Amino acid sequence: MAQQANIGELLPMLDSPVLSVREDVTAVLKENLNSDRGPMLVNTLVDYYLETSSQQVLHILTTLQEPHDKHLLDKMNEYVGKAASRLPTLSLLGHVIRLQPPWKHKLSQAPLLPSLLKCLKVDTDVIVLTTGVLVLITMLPMIPQSGKQHLHDFFDIFGRLSSWCLKKPGHVAEVYLVHLHTSVYALFHRLYGMYPCNFVSFLRSHYSMKENLETFEEVVKPMMEHVRIHPELVTGSKDHELDPRRWKKLETHDVVIECAKISLDPTEASYEDGYSVSHQNSARFPPRSADVTASPFVDMQNSYGKDLHAVWIGGYPLLCAADTLAYQRDSQAFCTRKNQ
Repeated sequence: MAQQANIGELLPMLDSPVLSVREDVTAVLKENLNSDRGPMLVNTLVDYYLETSSQQVLHILTTLQEPHDKHLLDKMNEYVGKAASRLPTLSLLGHVIRLQPPWKHKLSQAPLLPSLLKCLKVDTDVIVLTTGVLVLITMLPMIPQSGKQHLHDFFDIFGRLSSWCLKKPGHVAEVYLVHLHTSVYALFHRLYGMYPCNFVSFLRSHYSMKENLETFEEVVKPMMEHVRIHPELVTGSKDHELDPRRWKKLETHDVVIECAKISLDPTEASYEDGYSVSHQNSARFPPRSADVTASPFVDMQNSYGKDLHAVWIGGYPLLCAADTLAYQRDSQAFCTRKNQ
């Protein structure tokens, strides 16, 4: 197959039912990526994926190597800034970072991170917010040192979305709020697990204000009942937990495990270091095999006909339609809310 063939003609062939055709086209595109270090092909692939959700294009995008990582991050940053393309772009970002590319450390310096944080601080689309929070939760253990620069943004996002869980905007379907609540609950675990001294300081300050007290009682306090006292609250400090040297020897999975150790919730907690999950809960939330080729962002169609996303972190499901609804019924983190 001629490499000079028009890229626009090749892309539809990626989804050919004929395996040999798909393989040939993929090989041509990858060869072009290896020989052309410019952004044009990556931009075209992103455009095509957002239009078609092609799984073959997704595979190429999730396996990009340097220097195309910068082109991909820049293109996604462009599309996150546009409301119409924000949700599929966040989903694409989730697919990419879940595979922990070798350039994941660059995420902390890429313009895409501030754009993601801005989205979570101002957007009003609950599905965008839920997807964005899950992306952030997945990303944080990969760039723990970014806390020093963006910590207040992380906390502001938690504060904002916690209040959403209480206010229940009338234009948002209840099922979407359940998913948002679950993602905020997971964000609570991540922030408490990684930055306990700073996070507790924020909670004390933010929820001491009269206007935030109800949110604390109904949303945040139940979350606190599902974590252990963090050792860093005794032996650490706000400055120490932001020191880059604290994270230097920890890989991404080490950070995830450290967060899981302080959780009492079977959907979050680790089997590591003597923590055991009851037979009932372990049967209900079975550990997921570590398949790095399988994306955790699984498109799901709920009864409302819109896409939701499931993400697996630390071997457990944080978000999927059936498990989240069951979680709402059974978890104290949800059941202590007042009936309205």
